[in-house]
Amino acid sequence: MIKEPVLKATLNYDRGTIVIRGLAHIPFATPDPRSNNNNILRAQALYYVNIVEYLKQSGIEFADYVFSDVIASPDLNSSNNNDDDGGIVVKQNKATATAGIAIASSLVSLRDYQQKALDNWIRAGMRGSVVLPTGSGKTIVGIKAIETVNASSLIIVPTLDLMDQWTAVLSKYFHQPTKIGNLGGGIDDVQPITVSTYDSAYLRAPLLGNKFSLIIFDEVHHLAALGYRTIAEQMAAPYRLGLTATIEREDELHRDLPRLVGEVVYQASPDTLAKKKHLASYEIERRRVELLPEELKEYRENMSTYRQCLNKIGKTMGGYYNLSLEKLIMISGKNPTARQALLARNKATNIALNSKAKIEELKEILAENQGKKTIIFTQHNSLVYQISDKFLIPFITYKTNKDERQDVLTGFKEGRYMAIVTSKVLDEGIDVPDAELGIIVSGTGSAREFIQRLGRLLRPKPKAATSGAATDDEKEDSSRRSKKAKLIEIISSETREETITGAKRKRALRSIRQDGEEEGDEEDHINKQLQEEAEYTTNNRIC
Repeated sequence: MIKEPVLKATLNYDRGTIVIRGLAHIPFATPDPRSNNNNILRAQALYYVNIVEYLKQSGIEFADYVFSDVIASPDLNSSNNNDDDGGIVVKQNKATATAGIAIASSLVSLRDYQQKALDNWIRAGMRGSVVLPTGSGKTIVGIKAIETVNASSLIIVPTLDLMDQWTAVLSKYFHQPTKIGNLGGGIDDVQPITVSTYDSAYLRAPLLGNKFSLIIFDEVHHLAALGYRTIAEQMAAPYRLGLTATIEREDELHRDLPRLVGEVVYQASPDTLAKKKHLASYEIERRRVELLPEELKEYRENMSTYRQCLNKIGKTMGGYYNLSLEKLIMISGKNPTARQALLARNKATNIALNSKAKIEELKEILAENQGKKTIIFTQHNSLVYQISDKFLIPFITYKTNKDERQDVLTGFKEGRYMAIVTSKVLDEGIDVPDAELGIIVSGTGSAREFIQRLGRLLRPKPKAATSGAATDDEKEDSSRRSKKAKLIEIISSETREETITGAKRKRALRSIRQDGEEEGDEEDHINKQLQEEAEYTTNNRIC
């Protein structure tokens, strides 16, 4: 009897890809275009786990050298003796391991929902995303994930501020001699635990792809962007964790995140956590203001120009009257009518977003809420500066330097400033002190932006300090007896802002109540507004 030869293969990492030698075909891989050898295949490093599982299930012998350059990591959890990693050896061997470190994370007790999120992630093979509201402790879940994997870990964040914040928190829980590495802002220091910006990871992914066992994607919705997704595709790390408060994107690209990171393994709404006193309870109010006569006239003129241009484009391009904004932008470079339509639309939008009537309404809201710590949100920096000058309120924009920004946030936290005004820069990526009142003067209207801004108000706010020495339990009880936060949105009536934000706000409220709670008063109010706006749109053809 002739014994069939056993197929043998070798796996190597090469600049964001897995090279498979000795096989002519396997799933997830294609013939290597860089070689004339038919028995050399290449696949995105993303599919490393899938390839290993296929080879094992097929009984194909293979030598795995993909993680031969993995960064040696100290023992991050001396109590973790689980060697069952699914046959994928990515931890350093004892000969190359560095000395153990003092670890404080084991002393941190997780809240019930944090523990459930971690448990679900572990059961999913330590892959997947956790969706929790701002202020609910996503970072702590990430720290516990690092401790659980107990190997080299890379945390990827969207901003330098978040890089600094993660570095500070990690340094607190993983004590010396562990040094937290950074990639970004001119720093190039790779350590067993490293925090990188998305931009730096994007540039370095081919070189870092087999250096880390765990990748944590903070604000993971950014990863779905066409450029950033290549980070995940070039990483062989078998363990992946996505963290975000708002996983959905307006462009629907979030649908690709399960392939890049894993499915959503746990999700909790702000309403659910507020009911359990983990977050502050809140209410949402929507105020409509009328444009000034001259603003309304200019708005209607520009909207009329916009509609006329769309009609003209429709006649010349075969009925593209309902042309999407993205397509309109694409053709505006070569089509003068499309460019005219785009300019008219932008002018009308700016009028609606920056109406003087909104400033007057803001004045009334501030007068009604004196003594409350307030964050004012706008879409554009020009309105930030206008509000700052008129009401003598400190501002933060993307142009604000780090020291000045920190001074404003510290002053807000300590009570030196009772209000701050900002553009989109505080929506995510910066640890903002707790506030009682949020005022949205203008924005994109997207569900993600709304939820991020609401999240800035949801950290529990104690009603009163406990007199004398308090036990830990008393402090916890006190922190949970929180005052209700309030988010007020100012909308220009009879404009596209009213119609579009109304529909998007309804979707945002549904996202906030993902656990199936009944609609609240604010959603009933928005439903009524949407009905009125639909009637107005039918009669006046707001586009």
